[in-house]
Amino acid sequence: MWKYIVKRFFLMIPTLLGVAVFIFFLMRIVPGDIVELRFSGESSYASKENLAAERARFGLDKPLWRQFVTWMWGVVRLDFGTSMWTGAPILEEIKLRFALSLQLAIMATAIGVLIALPLGVAAALKQDTWIDYLARIVSIAGIATPSFWLGILMILTLLVVFHWLPPMVYTPFWVNPWQNVIQLIWPALAVGYRLSAVVTRMTRSAMLEVLREDYIRTARAKGLVERLILKRHAIKNAMLPVLTVTGIEFAFLMGGLVVTEQVFNLNGLGLLFVQAVARRDYTMTQALVLLVASVFIIVNFFMDLMYGWLDPRIRYR
Repeated sequence: MWKYIVKRFFLMIPTLLGVAVFIFFLMRIVPGDIVELRFSGESSYASKENLAAERARFGLDKPLWRQFVTWMWGVVRLDFGTSMWTGAPILEEIKLRFALSLQLAIMATAIGVLIALPLGVAAALKQDTWIDYLARIVSIAGIATPSFWLGILMILTLLVVFHWLPPMVYTPFWVNPWQNVIQLIWPALAVGYRLSAVVTRMTRSAMLEVLREDYIRTARAKGLVERLILKRHAIKNAMLPVLTVTGIEFAFLMGGLVVTEQVFNLNGLGLLFVQAVARRDYTMTQALVLLVASVFIIVNFFMDLMYGWLDPRIRYR
């Protein structure tokens, strides 16, 4: 087991290195120049000398291999440099936004799982009954409804019916927990509902497949209580694909909620990502891509470890 964990951990390094190489050279290939963009307001007055001096300040006049080595050396030391657009340290720019996006992703995932698991299991156990049809309607509606549109409806409902709006200025959890929760619970509900729809459908499909297996029929033939069959045999085996989908959705939430963040006035990683790409901010975009890739890799690593806990038949050798 420990050999597998160590081996799996060190396999992350070449993966992240591949991501770093890809995003570094891709940013240089994509049309657009951050130096020209910074001078776009006065493009007719920007001399070639000023543009060259600005490129030299950013290190863009050096050969690509040297720029890459310099950047990678900083990454190894957890120093991502400064933003080419704002001039602020990248770690400072990301730190608060990462905490916001991480908390929102955790809350949305928790809400989605709490809704999806009971609904998916009930739909599988009561297949082709009104419970199953209701679960299907709820899940299809969740997939078809954009989370940002649901967020707008929530805000309008709170304003029109209850004459109240959630706080629109982000407050960190460690500053004021209550203020933080009443602000993030609404986007978490909007995003969590969509996530629950995906997980519900996967839970239902996995449970239906497991309930038709021979060992389930054997357990019933032996006279085991249905609750015991579900708890010890069916649910754990059905959770493997559900866990995979939940982990992927969680990792996606870390940087893929641009419009929803805008609706609730949240300055998270998604908005920062879009701004960095639009401004051709090489260093910021590279750091964000590497961060999101790290989240995906770490989530997949923990999911692999949980497979062995959920299914005793899996052995890591």
